[in-house]
Amino acid sequence: MRIRRFAVPVTVDAAGDATVYSPRIFGRLISFAYVKTDYADGVGFTITAETTGETLWTEAAVNASAVRHPRAATCSTAGVASLYVAAGTAVLSKIGLGGDRIKIVVAAGGVSKTGVFHITVDG
Repeated sequence: MRIRRFAVPVTVDAAGDATVYSPRIFGRLISFAYVKTDYADGVGFTITAETTGETLWTEAAVNASAVRHPRAATCSTAGVASLYVAAGTAVLSKIGLGGDRIKIVVAAGGVSKTGVFHITVDG
């Protein structure tokens, strides 16, 4: 298994918004690390796979650097949710990226402020 990290700097415009893309990524998503440089408190992120639109991380009102390890719910080949026990705890798995770019949308970041998103994948 090979671990790779991509750093994606994001500078917002005068309205505090930005949309940027990572390079094409192959592998399973391990984590996002948002490193706050000078975004305003309360910044929001919506991070998706460009081609499929699959949500990878969405969070509002972020005030400090943060690390997230997103996972997706799994299912059987019949589309039935996989559960750990009959009570209903979902089985989660790393999200696979087969050459897709990651779309990072930032809102309410302040005026012309910056931040960096580190994307870590294996495979």
